[in-house]
Amino acid sequence: MTLASPVTDASVRHLAARLELVEARIRVAVARRRATDPDPDDRFRGLYVSDAQVDEMLAGAPVPLLPAAPDAEATARLQALEAGADAAEAAGVDVRLRRLIRSFALEQLDVELLLVALAPDLDPRFERLYGYLHDDVSRRRASIGLALELVGAGGASGAGRARLGPSGPLIAGGLLIVEDVDRPFLTRALRVPDRVAGHLVGDDTTDPLVAALEVTPSGRDLAGAGPLERGLRAGARLAYVRERIGTAPLTVAARALARLGPPPVVVDLGRLGPHEEIGEAATAAIREARLRGAGLLAGPVEVLAERGAAAVRAFAEAGCVTVLHGARGWDPAWSRTVAFLVEAELPTATERRDVWLAALDGSASDEMAAAIAALPYRLAPEQVERAAEAGRLTAAASGRALGVGDVAAGARSQNAAGLDRLARRIEPRVGWADLVLPAPVVEQLGELTARARHRDRVLDDWGLARTSLKGRGVTALFAGDSGTGKTMSAEVIARSLGLDLYVIDLSTIVDKYIGETEKNLDRVFNEADRVNGVLLFDEADAIFGKRSEVKDARDRYANVEVAYLLQRMEVFDGMAILTTNLRANVDEAFLRRLDAIVEFPVPDVEDRRRLWERNLPGALPMADDIDLDFLARRFTLSGGNIRNVAVGAAFRAAEGERRVAMADLVRETAREYRKLGRLCVEAEFGSWFSVVAST
Repeated sequence: MTLASPVTDASVRHLAARLELVEARIRVAVARRRATDPDPDDRFRGLYVSDAQVDEMLAGAPVPLLPAAPDAEATARLQALEAGADAAEAAGVDVRLRRLIRSFALEQLDVELLLVALAPDLDPRFERLYGYLHDDVSRRRASIGLALELVGAGGASGAGRARLGPSGPLIAGGLLIVEDVDRPFLTRALRVPDRVAGHLVGDDTTDPLVAALEVTPSGRDLAGAGPLERGLRAGARLAYVRERIGTAPLTVAARALARLGPPPVVVDLGRLGPHEEIGEAATAAIREARLRGAGLLAGPVEVLAERGAAAVRAFAEAGCVTVLHGARGWDPAWSRTVAFLVEAELPTATERRDVWLAALDGSASDEMAAAIAALPYRLAPEQVERAAEAGRLTAAASGRALGVGDVAAGARSQNAAGLDRLARRIEPRVGWADLVLPAPVVEQLGELTARARHRDRVLDDWGLARTSLKGRGVTALFAGDSGTGKTMSAEVIARSLGLDLYVIDLSTIVDKYIGETEKNLDRVFNEADRVNGVLLFDEADAIFGKRSEVKDARDRYANVEVAYLLQRMEVFDGMAILTTNLRANVDEAFLRRLDAIVEFPVPDVEDRRRLWERNLPGALPMADDIDLDFLARRFTLSGGNIRNVAVGAAFRAAEGERRVAMADLVRETAREYRKLGRLCVEAEFGSWFSVVAST
């Protein structure tokens, strides 16, 4: 027997020789059929059952319960063939069928059944032969009953049937697929997946299902790989790496697995669609790893846990060395295999700098790499590589050399999109020079920024994280009247740190149903833990308000909500800013846990003068009668109010096709006063009061 394609190597020759033994068994089966066929010349044979055939079946021998005795000649040929394979492997030849047998722990009966099912995929003659043996030309794959007959096992043999059951190595390992499950057991068809057939003849193309999930870890050698490698060498078959943002679970685990054997199969389960079958993906990924003789690295485990313990178990109880990773704690109920638990370590400042240098690959100087590494980005090495590439593309599109700003934009592009559904993302555009605030307030904002920028050095390198159970997050309260610069200051801090600003929409958080607000907040914090950004809770006293005396069930659950927030803020690892118009409205327990409380005063005369200048830029056509000193001295307005006045006056002038005049600014100031519920009195408006009185 020869394969349809030319035989070119020892591995395929070994496979072809094994299939010749299958063909020899088929000859015996064909002879048996002809000897018992009542009408061999019937041209409609296989399309119907004749009376003679019914009589012959009823008069035939009972179904054998014991396997048939092995043929002595076939046994001798098999022994000689395997001896030759032993010699080939000893000489360094990769005999794929032999390697597959070891990887999947197959017994001899399993191998024979696999070869029977595989034959039609390698030689089309077997399709017609199986149709003949089934007495049905439409059935071109071996059925379970035919396969058991050809390998010498009785159709009712418990041992044979067990090898083709769900827990048998062929089915559990994904080497065989039983089709037509609605048919009786013995008439169900057997199919070998294309990936297995291709592997046996030398085709190493990855299974399409696995290829859609597979990712390439960074090749960096980080120090955290050591503990995991030692655990695997000690015999661990399952390991779990608990991660947090900024750690490198893929890089560390892939390095540890690669030191033990071939590079692992690494799959990102986050790429699975909401309706994709976990079991199918698990079988394909595990089979791919075992075919390569490698380990399996998969995660995040949260994707599996959302679908139940059985989904985690599908990966955790694999037939190969498996490493899972995720942000949540490991549940022992997820697997009967004892998991070796590892906490992912944050890369040191030196390691982060080296990762950036390698990713920029000569595109930046050591100084630029050091400046980028100093930014408070919590990125895994794989994300660093993508951020560097995104930065290069941005710089090239603008026709300039790569700069820190380009890389910072690339780093922000690595943020997960989940938070965008719960918050409004703002790309900061204002800087320190745009702030008009008293010097002590600006100093406090600078200290808060420094805390976020240097927290890794202080907490990790200097060891202060060991003395506190508080999370690594930075939280602050900005208190002051509306329009005094709280949101703008948060934007300045975000820009200074190279981060995006996420303004939480309270309408998506607060819910009238008990327990739903906490769930919504938990989603916000979970998503925020996955991004490099500043979280802004505007008008935060709506959800961070004071706890009250419990008088009814509503008070009790309101207090539970606040208590939950206290606990969640304790373990938040990001940067969160709360704003309120009245500090007294915020629960005192929050105030004790904040890293900074910044009071934003109403601007004084000097600051109001600067605000008027900022909001009336040089490009704005202005009349000569504008008196900024009068505006700053007479009208006690915040920066936000002054902005509204300037914009309103500009639109008024644009409609009249003229320059902005003092009268326009006075009229808009009067309107702003009325919005604020203030009276427009002559003592404040002075000589311009007549303009106000006429509107």
